[in-house]
Amino acid sequence: MIPIVKPYLPPPDDLMPALEEILYSGYIAEGEKVYEFEKKFGSYIENPLSISLNSGTAALHIALLLVGIKPGDEVISTVLTAEPTNVAIKLAGAKVVWADVQKDTGLLDPESVRSKITSKTKAIMLVHYAGMVCDLDAFNSISKEYNIPIIEDAAHALGARYNEMPIGSNAPYTIFSLQAIKHMTTVDGGVLALKSQAHYDQARRLRWFGLDKKKPRLENDITQAGYKYHMNNVNATIGLIQLRYVQSIVQSYIDNGQFFDKSLQEIAGVELMRYNHNTRPSYWLYTCLVENRTGFIRKLAESGITASELHLRNDRHSLFAESTCSLPIFDEFYKRMVHLPCGWWLSNEDRDKIVQVIKNGW
Repeated sequence: MIPIVKPYLPPPDDLMPALEEILYSGYIAEGEKVYEFEKKFGSYIENPLSISLNSGTAALHIALLLVGIKPGDEVISTVLTAEPTNVAIKLAGAKVVWADVQKDTGLLDPESVRSKITSKTKAIMLVHYAGMVCDLDAFNSISKEYNIPIIEDAAHALGARYNEMPIGSNAPYTIFSLQAIKHMTTVDGGVLALKSQAHYDQARRLRWFGLDKKKPRLENDITQAGYKYHMNNVNATIGLIQLRYVQSIVQSYIDNGQFFDKSLQEIAGVELMRYNHNTRPSYWLYTCLVENRTGFIRKLAESGITASELHLRNDRHSLFAESTCSLPIFDEFYKRMVHLPCGWWLSNEDRDKIVQVIKNGW
C-alpha cells in the first residue's frame, strides 16, 4: 500500500555516526547539540528566537502560558486538528470555543471567529491544517482590532509561507511538531518560535522546571513553576542531520501537492482546495472534497493507495463537552473531506497511478 504518512530519516551512513558519537559522548541531556539545533532550525524558518522542546504539545502549552491563559479564559479554536491542539488549551485551564471553517479550505473562518469573541477571549488558535495556511491577512487584522494574540499551530506546516516569508517568522507564537510522521522528525520533539526576547527567556526557564540553565544550578531562583519539556542532545543530533535534507524533503511534498492541484482539476465528484491570499501551502497531506467518500477510499485501497480523513473532529471527545455548538459549514466539509498521500516517498509512477485511479471513478 502507498501510505498516507511515512517518516523520513537520513541515510544511515550520515545519521548513525553522529548518533553514536553523541550517545557515547557522556552528555546526552540538554546541551550544546540542542542549542546548535535551535540555531540552525531558527535559520531555516528565519526566526532566531526558536526554542526546542520534547513535543509540539509542550510547545503549545508553553505558548498558552506565555499568553497568560488561566482558568476561566476562553481560546477560540478549530475542531479540525489533531487532539493535542485543544488538549493543550484544557491543560492551561481555559475553555475551548469552536469557530466554524471556510467551506473551501477547512481552515478557521475569520468572520466566524470574530462572532465568537467575548470579554473572556484571551487567544485565537490558528491551525495551518495539512500544510494549508489560514487567512492571516484577516486574522492579523482581527488580532490588532481586539488586542487578542494569535497562536499559530504549524505542526503540519513546516515550509509553508505567508507574504513570501516562512511560517514561524511572522507571528508572536508559532509551534512546530517534530513528531515521527511530520515533514521533519527528530523521532519526537517540537519547536516554539517567538518574537519577544522576554518570552524566549521565559520559555527557556519553563521548559526546565523554572530553572535558568544559563546560570549555575546553585545560583538559580525559581520564580515560576516549570516543566520537564526540554529536548535532549540525542533528538537534537537527529534534528541537525535532518536539517541537511529538510529543503529537499519539504520541496518534494510541495512538488507532489502542486502536481495534484493540476492533475485533479475538473474531475466529477472531486473539489480541490482554495489557498488563502498571500499564502503558500507545504502540503503535509493533500486535502480534497469528494462525493461518496466511503466508495472513494475503498476504490483507492483496492488499488493499493491509502486515503483517509485521518483526524476525528475534536468536538466528538467528551473532554470538550462544554464547548458543543453548531458548526454547519464544518459539518458539510467533514462529510466529504479526504486526504491523499503527498510526501517524499511518492514516485512519479505513484503520483500518476493515484490520479488515474481517481479519474477512473469510484
